[in-house]
Amino acid sequence: MKLLPLDCPELIELVANWLSQQDNYKWLDFGNGVHSPTPISLKVMTQRDLHVLRAFTPDGSDLPIGVVGLSNVDRRFKTAASMWAVLGRKRYGGFAPRAASKLLTFAFTELGLESVGAWTVEINVPARRGLEQLGFQYIGRQRRCHWIDGRPYDRLLYDLLATEHRELPDA
Repeated sequence: MKLLPLDCPELIELVANWLSQQDNYKWLDFGNGVHSPTPISLKVMTQRDLHVLRAFTPDGSDLPIGVVGLSNVDRRFKTAASMWAVLGRKRYGGFAPRAASKLLTFAFTELGLESVGAWTVEINVPARRGLEQLGFQYIGRQRRCHWIDGRPYDRLLYDLLATEHRELPDA
C-alpha cells in the first residue's frame, strides 16, 4: 500500500469525483455546508498546511482506490481536528483502515502531532468500527448536527493520542 500526495490534476479530479458521490459525501462536512469539494477546492486544500490529503493504493499496485485526510491541522497545538477516509473503489473494502493507520503514523511521527480527532454519524456503523479498530476513544456526542435526507443525526466524537497509536499491520 502506498499513500500518494494529491499532486497532479488527474488524481485531484479522481478524488473530487469520489467525494461528489452521495454515498460518500453524505457522511462528510468540509465546513460551511460543503459536502464535496470541487477539484479547484481540493487543489487549494493540498496547498495549505491546514489539510493533509493522500490517495491510497492496494498492495502491489499504483491504482488509487481511496483517499484519507486530516483536516484543521494545527502545528502549534499539535492537533488535527478531523481524520476521514473515503473508499473510491468499494471492492477494496479492507484498505481504508490501513490507509488511515498509515496517515496517523505520518501525523504523529513526521508532523509531530499529539492528538487527532475524528467523528462519524451515529448511523454509520462501519465507520464507528473502523475508528475503534484504529484505537480511537469515544469522547462524546454532538447532537442533531448532521443532516442526511432531511433528518438530523448525532455525530459521535473520538480522539486518539500519539501515545495510543499502533499502526495496523499489513495484510
